[in-house]
Amino acid sequence: MLATQCEGTILIHEKLFESRLYFVDSLIAMGARVVLCDPHRAVTIGPSPLHAATIVSPDIRAGMALHRRRALRPGRSVINNVRQVDRGYERIDERLLALGARLQRGARRELIGR
Repeated sequence: MLATQCEGTILIHEKLFESRLYFVDSLIAMGARVVLCDPHRAVTIGPSPLHAATIVSPDIRAGMALHRRRALRPGRSVINNVRQVDRGYERIDERLLALGARLQRGARRELIGR
């Protein structure tokens, strides 16, 4: 997420977990310029202007990174599969609202940013 906003080309290499970088599809859906080279490496070219989108959170870390993107840009984003984030962060809604986030839970418990 952070690399999409940095100037230049950045190689991210995740040596341990093969599926850790699979959330880049969600970043691409928001307008990021990212190439997934293989299960361990991704290249970002930035900065990329990101926009609102409906996305899926594959895991706890990706879910929070995607929510941070949602908090930085205007527009209505929906993060599905947010139960992954709920498992790792107690009362995340209350904590984010206290920081000034504008969000709500949808009918399917997804996070909807306004």
